[in-house]
Amino acid sequence: MEKIVRKLNWFYYGVMVLTLVILTLFRYLYAHGMFTPIDPMSTLGMILQYAAIFGALVALPLGLYLIKWLKPETEERYTDLATLRILMIGLIMPMGICFYYLLGGYNPMMWLAGIGAIGWYFTKPTVGKIEHEMKPRDPNEETY
Repeated sequence: MEKIVRKLNWFYYGVMVLTLVILTLFRYLYAHGMFTPIDPMSTLGMILQYAAIFGALVALPLGLYLIKWLKPETEERYTDLATLRILMIGLIMPMGICFYYLLGGYNPMMWLAGIGAIGWYFTKPTVGKIEHEMKPRDPNEETY
């Protein structure tokens, strides 16, 4: 189990590194006037907002319940699904920051990045979580 946690941690912390790289890059470009922000009320700005919000609305619930719905039976299958979960939910954070700067500091995109960060926190791989998700379920057991 520790081997799976080590492998998943690369993806988990890789998302944070990607977020910091995007944040630094866009902050530098924005501070030095190297790009022109898109007006959030323009057609393109609204399309970007809708795409980001729709992506988050789909990725968060799907990613958080992915393993519960697909019930992996092998460690390899679990590793693949957990990696997918980390990437689906974790990439909302850098996407929100990217759109924040693309739209000229449009605050709702920073809120979206914050929601992605909260979801990303719940994808943290631990031995206890892996054991709980890999444990076979009794079909007669109540689930609340």
